[in-house]
Amino acid sequence: MSDASQHPTPRSSRRDFITRSSAAAAAAGLALELGSARFAHGALADDTIKIGVIGCGGRGTGAAQQALSTEGPVKLVAMADAFEDSVEKAYANLAAGKGGRGKNNQGGSVAERLDCPKERRFFGLDSYKKVLECDVDLVVLATPPGYRPVHFEAAVAAGKHVFMEKPVAVDGPGVRRVLAAVAEAKKKKLGVGVGLQRHHQASYQETIKRLQDGAIGDIVAARAYWNGGGVWDPRVTREQTKSDLEYQVRNWYYYNWLSGDHICEQHIHNIDVINWVKNGYPVSAEGMGGRQVRVDPKYGEIYDHHAVEFVYADGSRMFSYCRHIPNCWNSVSEAVHGTKGTSQIDKGRIEVKGGESWAYRGKNDGNPYQVEHDVLQASIRSGNPINEGENGAMSTLTSILGRMATYGGKEVSMDDALNSKIVLGPYDALSWDTTAPTPFVAVPGQTKVV
Repeated sequence: MSDASQHPTPRSSRRDFITRSSAAAAAAGLALELGSARFAHGALADDTIKIGVIGCGGRGTGAAQQALSTEGPVKLVAMADAFEDSVEKAYANLAAGKGGRGKNNQGGSVAERLDCPKERRFFGLDSYKKVLECDVDLVVLATPPGYRPVHFEAAVAAGKHVFMEKPVAVDGPGVRRVLAAVAEAKKKKLGVGVGLQRHHQASYQETIKRLQDGAIGDIVAARAYWNGGGVWDPRVTREQTKSDLEYQVRNWYYYNWLSGDHICEQHIHNIDVINWVKNGYPVSAEGMGGRQVRVDPKYGEIYDHHAVEFVYADGSRMFSYCRHIPNCWNSVSEAVHGTKGTSQIDKGRIEVKGGESWAYRGKNDGNPYQVEHDVLQASIRSGNPINEGENGAMSTLTSILGRMATYGGKEVSMDDALNSKIVLGPYDALSWDTTAPTPFVAVPGQTKVV
């Protein structure tokens, strides 16, 4: 992806966003220590990449399995999670060959690449620090997204390469921290991968290249969907936990300070695809949403539906819809409309008015969840590490912008989203005695979002 927006404006180009956010981070005292990463200048084919995993839920276990299934020597040497049971379950699943998509490309067992004894399996809110103190080269960040800015910042300060799951933040201040850390990672030649795996799927790559080359003319409108029946129900009751904070962290998906709502946690994938096609980011958004079906207090504070109209600098629109309501029309897809035709991107199809249609007929060379780890580690070994952090932060910010528009019921600019002073959670607090944020369901027209 290009470093500059296709349609930069004085107020809203990506470069301006990054410059302003870096300055804001510096003003806030977010200076990061310099560190020296192993493999900063490449590696021999037989050099072992040592991996630490921070966040050992289902996605963290899957990402660990994929990180251990790449070409070249690699070992998992440290693990951490807020909860001891999560660490031990993840370790047991990896030792048994379970817990992810993809396979060991070396033809062996993932278990053979585990070197993580009990003394390097940590738990607690501060356990991420213990992983970073270990002799690791690459860390996988897969905790609830609200903690991502703190953990990413600390990993870069420690001189570690990073693979982090999306979204990379849940509020404007978090995005600013991530952008500042991304800039620091570039100075240190640290690799940064972000779990927006469609960027590593051949059908998406070829389709979007053709669209950017003008296959359907100028893009005037786009549609993005993640409509489904929802995700897992709350896993524990309040009576099964020691505090409100533990209860919310265990049921993190349903609390905005931890997940950002499902428009951020899931729908970011589809929103990111449209940003990719546009080679830029929206300048404003307005929308509506609410809780119509999932109203039980056990579902915390997130909405069960969002509908957002995003506006890009060239005046084109993205119509974005996500829903968690069973027994309805479902779709996880992306489409664009141009002056010369249309494209169903997720299907790899392009229809040209009065011209030849095109469909992707090639192979998707591997599971994209696996390929993103292959690409990151290969780039680290080459001495020219990739850095996907800026796009990860800006597509995250786009999703946050959409949530702000639905929660507030008013048009919100991307500048206002980025520069917001509202911090959703106590991310730097490291004690289970910390007071958890009080759940609050936003009321459009009344809730302050900027």
